[in-house]
Amino acid sequence: MAYPAQLGFQDATSPVMEELLHFHDHTLMIVFLISTLVLYTITIMMSTTLTNTNSMDAQEVEMVWTILPAIIMVVIALPSLRILYLMDEISDPCLTVKSMGHQWYWSYEFTDYDSITFDSYMTPTNDLEPGQLRLLEVDNRMVVPTESPIRMLISAEDVFHSWTVPSLGVKTDAIPGRMNQTTFISTRPGVFYGQCSEICGANHSFMPIVVEAVPIINFENWSLSMLEN
Repeated sequence: MAYPAQLGFQDATSPVMEELLHFHDHTLMIVFLISTLVLYTITIMMSTTLTNTNSMDAQEVEMVWTILPAIIMVVIALPSLRILYLMDEISDPCLTVKSMGHQWYWSYEFTDYDSITFDSYMTPTNDLEPGQLRLLEVDNRMVVPTESPIRMLISAEDVFHSWTVPSLGVKTDAIPGRMNQTTFISTRPGVFYGQCSEICGANHSFMPIVVEAVPIINFENWSLSMLEN
């Protein structure tokens, strides 16, 4: 979950999110270096009284400010493309979950189990238990096993939604009439919160997402209890 006055990203819970954090730091350092160089250049130009009579015909300078940005773009693009392909890679998932966006709640269907389907509504403030988070807690969490590749099939019934869990590095649009898919692996047990990230109507901010990652034995017990119900 996010914290008040938080400046950075949430702690990574999946390998993809770890890669995204590394790429963010890598790119941010390049931005800092460029900003420092530009600020230094502006400061020098404003503080000196010297002029260069050959400034209208400086071939070396033109070569530098053409080649250097191209190199910087390549340094940024290569790791970006690598992460993009990692996010699109879906190979032999151990569990497939179908999520449908509605105005304004999420419904889940565990396609590997015929009878596990449920709706997930935000828990009203008056019904919250001690320790639960306002506007983030739901009545039915999506429970998944840890250290297992999970494939998400995401769509919507009415308008555009977006299934987003920041700590898992997942953000996929839910589009009516189209089935998008993504994958994630939770590397540790925990409860991870997200919210719809597409403005979908009056109650857009009241359809949270809660993913609870548990060890495989606990997931099997949960699935059995859901099948019995």
